[in-house]
Amino acid sequence: MRTPNSTSISALQTPGVPGWAIPRAPVEDPTEAAYMAGAALNCLDNLVRADLPWAGAWRQRVALNAAASAARLLGHREDSAALRDAWHLRPPDADPGPAGNVLAAWRRLASRSPMIDVDGLRSLTNLLGLAWTPAFEALPEAVEAAASSGVPAPLAAAAAARAVGAVTSGAEALAWWIADLTLARRMRWPIPVPVLATQIHAPALRGRSGGTRHRTGGEGGGVTMCLAAAAGAAEACRLAGEIATRAARLDAVAPKLRAKGAGEVIALLLEDDAVSGSVTTRTLSRWAVRRLFERLCALEAVRELSGRPTFRLYGL
Repeated sequence: MRTPNSTSISALQTPGVPGWAIPRAPVEDPTEAAYMAGAALNCLDNLVRADLPWAGAWRQRVALNAAASAARLLGHREDSAALRDAWHLRPPDADPGPAGNVLAAWRRLASRSPMIDVDGLRSLTNLLGLAWTPAFEALPEAVEAAASSGVPAPLAAAAAARAVGAVTSGAEALAWWIADLTLARRMRWPIPVPVLATQIHAPALRGRSGGTRHRTGGEGGGVTMCLAAAAGAAEACRLAGEIATRAARLDAVAPKLRAKGAGEVIALLLEDDAVSGSVTTRTLSRWAVRRLFERLCALEAVRELSGRPTFRLYGL
């Protein structure tokens, strides 16, 4: 776990994607879509490589948004708040349920190096509720081939997604997961930021009539991934700006905290989307942590995310 560093946690002018690179309507021209994706991914790449202390919280919040999109794709009713609850309020080591397992899949993606092997894929398909088939065993090799192909990152992601579609037609959520992993591999990011799946239901990924949603394995998959990369990168950069501001506020009020061991709680806040109000640390009891969170909220350094009087969750 990273220790906060006041010199590197201070307010950051996070890179913003220019307006012309954000798709606000369907784009049919592959060249235009690729141009937008390149500009947006360049901004995101600069942010990823800055390796800021709050990057863990940022990645996990992007993962939450991606999981909410994937859960909707799979027919689950849970939104991002319900997914957050399913994960953080479950008993230790308990199954978070089918929708919570979707979040577990994207949390895993946003916390590890962008690698996948057969055992990892088997575990992933279980989280997504997919029946395992021996044909899945070829996917890690397909990911490697796409990531090392030399084509632009969104097109590599599209190729990997098509490989999933070639195995089975009922695994679109897995295809988006694999696409985000491949994008990170091609961009040489140490840990993925799953921006593609956040755009599954975006208007820009529909036809000009606003009807049918473009699918990962369908015709025009390369354009679809370029548009998802552009819109997803823009959204992730905007979210990073919000988190950077809150992290700077947290750093500014840290010297005012009297609780011994407050640094452990601050480190948890910087590493994850949310922290349970009932968490305990080596030096802080549940009661002491609750008082600390109340103090941080009063100082406007963190937010209570659940809106409930009990079973609260806190985050940047």
